[in-house]
Amino acid sequence: MPAAALKTKPLPTQSTAQRSVVLDSPYTPMAKRPLPAGRPRDWYVTHNRRLKAMRLAIALLDSGVYLADQARNETIRSTAERIGVHPPSDTTCHMVRALMRYSR
Repeated sequence: MPAAALKTKPLPTQSTAQRSVVLDSPYTPMAKRPLPAGRPRDWYVTHNRRLKAMRLAIALLDSGVYLADQARNETIRSTAERIGVHPPSDTTCHMVRALMRYSR
């Protein structure tokens, strides 16, 4: 029997599956480190907003939403609820769409 016949067929990935692959948990959170001290408050707000937008964009991509036009505020907020993140503001939703748009 040829060696190629013994190989098992790999499981479908998100890109090759006929329908979206449901994931139990899109990611495991990384260990948190303290932010550097001495910066203006605005820097911390922007930094945390960017981190939240990245988490949401990754979760949306994992759930099958690939285009920024598909990511309406309601979709982003329901994804935030599913992964256990506080509901994002309109500004954060805009940032999520921008990340999805410019990642190509």
